Amino acid sequence: MKLSDYDYYLPKELIAQQPEKNRGDARMMVLYKNTGRVEHCRFNEITKYLSKGDLLVLNNTKVIPARLMGNRSSGASVELLLVEELGENHWKVLVGSNARLVAGEEVCIENTITKVKLINRAEDGLWLVAFYRKDKARELLWQVGRMPLPPYIKRNKNNTLSSLDRERYQTVFAKKEGAIAAPTAGLHFTEDIIEKLRNKGVEIEFVTLHVGVGTFLPIKTEDILEHYMHKEYYEYHKDLILKIEKVRELNKRVIAVGSTTCRVLETIAMKGNTPFYSGWTDLFIYPPYNFKYVDALITNFHLPRTTLLLLVSAFAGRENILKAYEVARDKGYRFFSYGDCMIIL
Repeated sequence: MKLSDYDYYLPKELIAQQPEKNRGDARMMVLYKNTGRVEHCRFNEITKYLSKGDLLVLNNTKVIPARLMGNRSSGASVELLLVEELGENHWKVLVGSNARLVAGEEVCIENTITKVKLINRAEDGLWLVAFYRKDKARELLWQVGRMPLPPYIKRNKNNTLSSLDRERYQTVFAKKEGAIAAPTAGLHFTEDIIEKLRNKGVEIEFVTLHVGVGTFLPIKTEDILEHYMHKEYYEYHKDLILKIEKVRELNKRVIAVGSTTCRVLETIAMKGNTPFYSGWTDLFIYPPYNFKYVDALITNFHLPRTTLLLLVSAFAGRENILKAYEVARDKGYRFFSYGDCMIIL
């Protein structure tokens, strides 16, 4: 279980810096996991690959503009990424600074009179912070926060794409606030595509997983088994398990949209018949893994040496995935969050 076995080369020019003009126009690779065969189409042709009675499950989390820019008392710039709300105006935060920070220090938030106090360090470089603000910090985010784009998407300070990111780094079905990264496989769906799937008889259900550092933090250990997976909050409707059981009876498929949805479904499967419909998951899926609920997976192309690449490798086979990624690279597919996608059948 070596991390280096899940590496691949990707030219920088294939890292998508902005989304397609129309969501459904993204390219989609079709990968048949039993044979390794691939096909090529556009995402708006997704209805061809789903059948009446299939259950499509999407993540309806909503990304909050969780990135705040600020300054230390010296004037030096500081960047805050709000990771987890612990209570009113108290958060776990990733802090970016060129200088060493100390507990008790205050950061002035850009273009506001608000200050944030660094209380103490938490795990994995996170900080516990408190906002000096009568209103809730979440309201401040929607006023002056920036969308938490991953670092490989480059934006200048006053980039004209910022307003586009507010709309497009969000699914059309986003409903429940709490994510600090988008469930990117869902970005390709439009209301029209969802309606066409419903008209075809495809059942559609939603779960919520607030995407956090558990999903996007890199693996730092060569031995995959030594990786620590941060927990992330999830919830689902009580009827979901009944719908999955019905799909099984009809010999139809459960299609997970994205790794986050996949992890929720597999977490539910592991917990069995529980009366609880929410909780925290730190499920780390890597080869080999016996998928219990998920029969097909819609997913973007992921960074090398990540938990996401391990998950899709567990689902389709490492050799199949790395070969498919090589084909995608050679055919000029766009990679990562704003990039193209694949459906694994």
